[in-house]
Amino acid sequence: MRGLKDKRVLITGGASGIGAATAARFLEEGSRVCVLDRDDAAGARIKHELPALGEAIIADVTDLMQVEAAFAEAIRLMDGVDILINNAGVSIRHKFLDITPEEWDRVIAVNLTGVFYVAQTAARHMWERGSGVILQTASTNGVMGYPYYADYNATKAGVIELTKSMALELAPKIRVCAVAPGYVLTPMQRAEYSDAMLAEVNAKIPLGRHASPEEIAALFTYLASDDAAFATGQVYTLDGGETAGGLASR
Repeated sequence: MRGLKDKRVLITGGASGIGAATAARFLEEGSRVCVLDRDDAAGARIKHELPALGEAIIADVTDLMQVEAAFAEAIRLMDGVDILINNAGVSIRHKFLDITPEEWDRVIAVNLTGVFYVAQTAARHMWERGSGVILQTASTNGVMGYPYYADYNATKAGVIELTKSMALELAPKIRVCAVAPGYVLTPMQRAEYSDAMLAEVNAKIPLGRHASPEEIAALFTYLASDDAAFATGQVYTLDGGETAGGLASR
């Protein structure tokens, strides 16, 4: 990808799954990378797996003071942040009628409020510098209705609208886009599937499989690069064709 060498990248939720794959891909492109994660053990593991990583900064995105301190640390370590991958998120599978207020608050806090805290903190820094790219992890769950994830779906729809609004207000200095993955086979996701469950889900995806985290990472790196210099305010779906049709196609 053009223009990523020596760019300074911060990835939230970067110690595992899509975030870790994205960190590895940016390092391959010659970027300087720090990840932000709330999991100490995962942070230590990713530093071992990616020796070129600048740092794994431990912080909870639901706490604004921690976010601001973590961002300041990333600026100290890299002398600035050019690209933010706003990726931290959680999900809990449960029926709508069974969602507790505490569960609702937790999912909203991480997936929407946390995204806002990190995005606004990054945008203020980038605005002063005069340029930057903010890329946010949405989901096909924010575009389509899916049962058993009402709270998660609501937050991802919120991330999509937040992304579009940010893009309008922050142009032309800062580009803002979202990536909306479909089913992605992270190690954590695979552990939740029996072989039969995995085959059942794959059968409804036109390409017949889940995405790999590395495929989502490739889209993030493209959108952050100079090759995507005219891309802003858009949501890019990567789902193997799952959402291309309605009920008649399933």
